[in-house]
Amino acid sequence: MNKVVTRFLGAVMVALAAALPARAEVEITEVVSPGGITAWLVQEPSIPFMALELRFRGGASLDAPGKRGAINLMTGLLEEGAADLDARAFARELERLAASFDYDISDDALSVSARFLSENRGAAVELLRKSIIEPSFGQVALDRVRGQVLTGLRSDAKDPNEIARAAFDKMAYGDHPYGSNFRGTIESVEALTRDDMLAAHGAVFAKDRLYVGAVGDITPDELGVLLDDLLGALPDEGAPQPGPAQVLIEGGTTVVPFDTPQSVAIFGQRGIEQEDPDFFAARVLNQVLGAGGFESRLMTEVREKRGLTYGVYSFLVPQDHAATFQGQVASANERVAEAVSVIRDEWARTAVEGVTQEELDAAKTYVTGAYPLRFDGNGPIARIMVGMQMLGLPIDYIATRNEKVEAVTLDDVKRVAGELLDPEGLHFVVVGQPVGLESTVAN
Repeated sequence: MNKVVTRFLGAVMVALAAALPARAEVEITEVVSPGGITAWLVQEPSIPFMALELRFRGGASLDAPGKRGAINLMTGLLEEGAADLDARAFARELERLAASFDYDISDDALSVSARFLSENRGAAVELLRKSIIEPSFGQVALDRVRGQVLTGLRSDAKDPNEIARAAFDKMAYGDHPYGSNFRGTIESVEALTRDDMLAAHGAVFAKDRLYVGAVGDITPDELGVLLDDLLGALPDEGAPQPGPAQVLIEGGTTVVPFDTPQSVAIFGQRGIEQEDPDFFAARVLNQVLGAGGFESRLMTEVREKRGLTYGVYSFLVPQDHAATFQGQVASANERVAEAVSVIRDEWARTAVEGVTQEELDAAKTYVTGAYPLRFDGNGPIARIMVGMQMLGLPIDYIATRNEKVEAVTLDDVKRVAGELLDPEGLHFVVVGQPVGLESTVAN
């Protein structure tokens, strides 16, 4: 996108952020198109601009057996030519329209994010339609994007963080798609063909897994027509969703030797589903334990008191088919064993003691205060609405979410800490040359 277009679109976004106040007061309307496509809409007619978020459940987990990385590669090709446009012509048309399309893939979803001006809406939607419904998957583009993916995979093989992630996921999820890199392996990606791209496209792009959020200068009736024009040609059904992943984590340590002066570690255990009634208590608990930056217990014990690391964090990972509770830390080879020991001790202490009232109050203040800041423009709001739909949350969830956080009590957090935190089931994957650490299970 050229500098003039970028500045213009940026000015629109700044104006839009000013038009939409940073508070969680969003009026959502459910829209059903004449063709039966459901979307959630927030109308904002004061700025001639619109954001559209499309999400297809399943994502890279829908890769066919033996074709790992196909859906990731297919996603990278969506803006590399469509219908009668090659990659260069597609890029020129996108620039001419001052529009922005982003295609993203994860284990659980393929996301399409579009931003465009009201005056160019028809042409922008048609261009977007071509990329979704009529991608070219030309051989030249396929080979070029394949090369980019392979370069990334070769780089990952030398990155201790990526090595740790791959080892942890394989240990945690086994043969489920979550247990392998959604970008595939060098061997699997090298073998992918154009026919594999067509099959991957058909697996993901279907109405039975579609979620839509729209924000901006458009009425419900106009949105209904837009959705049918854009997505009406999609098939009704795609590939079957994968089943639940059995979380196979057992307590212990896995050391992956790697020549580096600093070891990196990913640690984790079984987690909690986002739909669980205790999820908000777990969210507050994690804020105290490891998500609260310099105020968290792990940062205080591992960095501030002992100087073992620059940073240590924990995070809840509630995916569609499995839930884990994970964290990460890096430390010098000579000191990483102590860092691991301190994290285990703090995990165990919190499981027994819970948190203090002061910690609870501070965590709730942060969690509730940070939430409205997410609503800082059309795109973020559209993405939040799609996430709500995928979780089956009610349309008024934004207005009631902080009330659920405020309702968490000290007893709730203590109970959930005792039930959720499992120091005996906490496993560390350490990549490096750690002194005083050995694998406790066979690799």
